[in-house]
Amino acid sequence: MLHALKKLSRRSRLAALALVPLTLLVMPVQAVEIDRWETDEGLRVLYVEAPDLPMVDLRLTFDGGAARDGDLPGLAMMTSRGLRHGTEEMDASELAERFESVGARFSTSSLRDMAIVSLRTLTEPDWMETSVGTLADVLSAPAFPEGDFERSRRQALQSLQRERQEPAVVASRRFYELMYEDHPYGSWPGGEVDTLEAITRDDARAFFERHYAAGNGSLAITGGVSREQAEELAARISAALPRGDAVDPLPPVPMREEPVEERIAFPSEQAHIFMGAPALRRGDEAHFALTLANHALGGGGFTSRLFQEVRSARGLAYSVHSRFQPMAVEGPFVINMQTGVDQTDEAVEVLREQVLRWHAEGVDPEEMEASRENVINSFPLSLASNSDIVSLLGMIGFYGLSDDYLERYVERMQAVELETMNTQLADRLNPEALVTVIVGGQED
Repeated sequence: MLHALKKLSRRSRLAALALVPLTLLVMPVQAVEIDRWETDEGLRVLYVEAPDLPMVDLRLTFDGGAARDGDLPGLAMMTSRGLRHGTEEMDASELAERFESVGARFSTSSLRDMAIVSLRTLTEPDWMETSVGTLADVLSAPAFPEGDFERSRRQALQSLQRERQEPAVVASRRFYELMYEDHPYGSWPGGEVDTLEAITRDDARAFFERHYAAGNGSLAITGGVSREQAEELAARISAALPRGDAVDPLPPVPMREEPVEERIAFPSEQAHIFMGAPALRRGDEAHFALTLANHALGGGGFTSRLFQEVRSARGLAYSVHSRFQPMAVEGPFVINMQTGVDQTDEAVEVLREQVLRWHAEGVDPEEMEASRENVINSFPLSLASNSDIVSLLGMIGFYGLSDDYLERYVERMQAVELETMNTQLADRLNPEALVTVIVGGQED
């Protein structure tokens, strides 16, 4: 089928690629061998060959997420969006048309930790030349044109207004503010009205020059290109980036000693509840044990304790989830759910009871083995496509994880022992210092 695909016309190939069954893209875990090198400019590169399809995925990650906004919350987001607005030689429409003309997909995004620039392109030489050349043009000379920048500002301000009408967003925002206080993770990635109004094109250009530097980023490559071709791609992209070193690490996260609960009145029938605390860094070996522990609490869907207590036994919610979200510094442990406004107190009490019991007693052997089996069996799905692989490579490169992270993931999950898991759970989480935010209902 793949051989036949290569013989199709350009239009037919683009259409056929969209119909390729997902199973054809699955790569066995043991087959994911990562090549790693560094370009002359200091860009870290991770490469996995996936020759089954004539396309390649590129994912640049930079230490330039919202945590680097400084005094201008929203700056990382505005900078990321500005890269889609073209160069001095090519406006936003021309940029989009150039990528679309060769079936390429270009995107940018900004999270709390990282800024991301992605490109998917077919490996037909002239098409790949067009798409990679266009990407290099964007990275070497983004224009941040005034008209597009102002439109982006208006859209960001409108998004802030819409977010005020969404109780889940209101709850999430306040949850991070209370949990991280003055730490960079406490600011809202979407910015504030006054900072969005204050951000200038020069601010975005300066942010780009400092944070999108070759020495402050990594490039993940996977697809139908050889190691030699990957090196050429990496060298070309690296040369287009600003010169510069890695930024300083983020400051440590202040840990609360006391619980805090805040209720925010909101005209909604459902109350949105967020509960949690800073807990885990990416790369911490406790990640494997805590993933299994959380699976038993609220990460395992219908079989989890929270689901059984909150939904099955008491009918308080349609769904309830918990997760550890490791980040560059202590990312959060989070439980979130919705419930009827008149059931809020009971729901919060049940969540606290379950967290206290989970923390004090740990997970039992049967729960641990069920969690282990589920997590291990679902892991191959995280490598189900080139997009999944390049996303994981980007994460590995950004956080400096080992080359055998994917290869040994299952082995590390299998090695987790019950006593170790429960000890790490007890050490990493203080259930007496949780932040709880409830949005919904009327003021008392």
